Amino acid sequence: MTAQTVPVYLINIDRATERLAEIRRQSDEFGFRFERIDGVDGALIPRDQWTDVDHDRFQRRHGRTILPGEYGCYRSHLQALRQFLASGEAMAIIIEDDVALDADFLARAMAAKEAAPTADLIKLVNHRWNGFRAMMRSRKGDIVGRCLFGPQGSTACYLVTRRGAERIVKSLAVMSLPWDVAVERGWDMQISIFSTRVNIAGFSRLQRTTMIGWRRDYRAAKSSAWRRIPAHIFRTLDFFRRINYVLTTP
Repeated sequence: MTAQTVPVYLINIDRATERLAEIRRQSDEFGFRFERIDGVDGALIPRDQWTDVDHDRFQRRHGRTILPGEYGCYRSHLQALRQFLASGEAMAIIIEDDVALDADFLARAMAAKEAAPTADLIKLVNHRWNGFRAMMRSRKGDIVGRCLFGPQGSTACYLVTRRGAERIVKSLAVMSLPWDVAVERGWDMQISIFSTRVNIAGFSRLQRTTMIGWRRDYRAAKSSAWRRIPAHIFRTLDFFRRINYVLTTP
């Protein structure tokens, strides 16, 4: 790996010791440095002690209640972005502790940024690419663009600039959506967000030991059908906002 020119911030909660050990192993093997962010473990914080959360708005926008793991994830990413902003660096890469990195991931990330100079944030890992619109190719061969349909899911690995982090921290200070949904809404935050066409990082076997919630947890948190109507309206409006954003934003 070439000399590291961008800081990497790793989000990791105290009880995820095996995940931290695996990232350290990757760091040693592939020669990159990371700074650990002491993540917020939502499972350990009573709901009445959660801060900066709009439960009613989350219910209206997303059609269910917040899972403790989602709260912890949201607060942890904000903490990582604030730590990055305090560093004085121009850009950073934020990773979650279930990623699988290789010797080329930093070079590919930086090449993607060079290919998309207006980008405030580039998602380097996603679960979905529906309606992907290719816009440029990096010198490492990665296609960069945007998806007409979303959310794409996952914030396991992304590159963010100082301007992007400042806008995100200000716009998303109060939680009203899951982090992976909220951070894609560039039209709302007025920032330029791109995605690579394929994942630059993979997932380790430890991804199966989820820290957010199992499928049964999401089902249990879901509201009744009539209470989900505002969420359907919100998603429909966002569908058109996303398409306009993808087609018009530089």
